[in-house]
Amino acid sequence: MRRQAKACPFCESRIRWIDYKDERTLGRFLTEQGKILPSRLSGTCARHQRQLSTAIKRARYLALMPYVRAQAA
Repeated sequence: MRRQAKACPFCESRIRWIDYKDERTLGRFLTEQGKILPSRLSGTCARHQRQLSTAIKRARYLALMPYVRAQAA
């Protein structure tokens, strides 16, 4: 049984380039621990998954996003 392929949210909204300064969009593709979601879970195509990971890494480097989310005590 094959699953139906998810549609890429960036292709659907006709986004050609993912901006590293858009924290709200990038935050949707992170887990609770701060890891980047794989494309099989997020539904992004290969092109946008590469752009997404690069944008998240740039935002982390520039301290726009945390590398790790804080743990609740």
